[in-house]
Amino acid sequence: MKRRLPFQVKLFLSLVLFSCLLLALLGAILFHIIDRQLHHDLGQRARVQASEIALMPGLAQKVADRDVAGIARLIQPLRDQSDASYIVIGDVRERHLYHSESPERIDLPMIGGDNAEVLAGKTIISVRQGGIGVSLRSKAPIFNASHQVIGIVSVGYLTSYIDNINGRRLAQAGLYGMLLLILLFIFSWIFSRNVKKQMFWLEPKDIALLVRQQKALLEAMYEGVFAINGQKQLILINRAARELLDIRQPENELLGKPLSDVLETPPTFFTESGVQNASPANNNSRHDQITVLNQRQVIVNRVPIELEPGKESGWVFSFRDKNDINTLSSQLSQVKRYADSLRIMRHEQLNWTATLAGLLQMQRYDDAMRYIQAQSEGAQAVLDFVSARFTSPALCGLLLGKFVSAREKGVELAFDPACQLLRIPSAISETELMSVIGNLLDNAVDATLKAETAPAPVELYISDRNHELLIEVADRGGGVDDALKPHLFEQGVTSKPQSGDDMTGAEHGIGLYLVASYVRQAGGSIEISDNTPQGTIFSVFIPYPADALTGKKNE
Repeated sequence: MKRRLPFQVKLFLSLVLFSCLLLALLGAILFHIIDRQLHHDLGQRARVQASEIALMPGLAQKVADRDVAGIARLIQPLRDQSDASYIVIGDVRERHLYHSESPERIDLPMIGGDNAEVLAGKTIISVRQGGIGVSLRSKAPIFNASHQVIGIVSVGYLTSYIDNINGRRLAQAGLYGMLLLILLFIFSWIFSRNVKKQMFWLEPKDIALLVRQQKALLEAMYEGVFAINGQKQLILINRAARELLDIRQPENELLGKPLSDVLETPPTFFTESGVQNASPANNNSRHDQITVLNQRQVIVNRVPIELEPGKESGWVFSFRDKNDINTLSSQLSQVKRYADSLRIMRHEQLNWTATLAGLLQMQRYDDAMRYIQAQSEGAQAVLDFVSARFTSPALCGLLLGKFVSAREKGVELAFDPACQLLRIPSAISETELMSVIGNLLDNAVDATLKAETAPAPVELYISDRNHELLIEVADRGGGVDDALKPHLFEQGVTSKPQSGDDMTGAEHGIGLYLVASYVRQAGGSIEISDNTPQGTIFSVFIPYPADALTGKKNE
């Protein structure tokens, strides 16, 4: 099985190889430029020397006289000072009169075949094969007094000499190149290691698998999810969110856009959720906030994104349609009511049966008949009152259930004779209204049971006679502390402390929060006042629309 190199090693080798290739290419270009410059400089130097030698006083006469010894005496001191590889003096017949490196070539023909232009009076620079090797040389003509060419001066640098100079420079450049390569090795290793660290030490294929898994997971969720960065630009949105909010564009066209261009949010969406004032010191997670996105009521949860501990760089929002939650809540409440009713009816029936059996065993038949009639008349009176004053069957069932439940606990639920509800405001649903009334009654019964005095009746008044629905629930319990009243409708805050001075509890603090949410959503208000001589009165006001006929009738 072929073993694959880790990503860090592959990245390191790629950087090193690319750097070496780059350095080699750069070195070749620099060598070519330096070599050309060196040839140019040496060619010019040879040209200057050749021209100066050709103009030396007495040289023309000695060449004209073919005074080989005289030429040697004249040129040799100059040769000792020159860095050229050789200096050659020739006559117009292209034969050597002086050769600094090969005296035996005196009177032999000059080699190279580049004397024609020189004999014509020009100074040239050429590269030719000479008697002692290939050289870069310059040739200048020697003129007599009549300005006729009588000889040739050739000053040359052997290519081996030039190669030695290039070799020394190449060695120096190679030394610096090795130093650069060592630095590149170190940089490549640190860079590849940091990249791997940024990738959480994962291989690219592992990251790709995680991305595909997370994308599949997000797309499979029924709950809508979207995320924004610190600049409130959309960085993620799943299929459920697009469907719930009726967003038609695909995800790739939405990413990177400001959230305000994609979603229609309430003006207080960020301030209420804490995003605007997010700081590491605060826990900016929010749960179960009711809001409106794209004109659809949803329940939103928010969690900050922390790439570094304590430093928020964005937020993830998840939400569900509020109607789905209401449906589940309604179904759960209905099942719970059925269970409570069955339990209460069973308990009441057992008591009623035991009493009746006792009277019959004592053969007190008249008392038994009166007992049966009294029980029937009491229950029937409440049933008749509720059925006549409230047109919502579900609400009637709730009130009867609460009446029986309170009576089982030893508390009387007293309906105000003026109660009446013929229509429900269109701003609140029947389920939400039942939740409001049910939670207020449950709290009133619990407060009554905790009172140190004998349980007093819990009074209920519901009226739709004016331009608003009025609900009043009064108990004579221990009352609500003034310090707690401003926070009573916040989520998690309860007047039922679990221990000591705790005001919050995990199982309490939900009912009044839901009541306040539903009432605010319907445009209503809640008031808390002290009852006389003790207890609390909760008053709920929910306005009807200007056109009262738009209210929901349940007839």
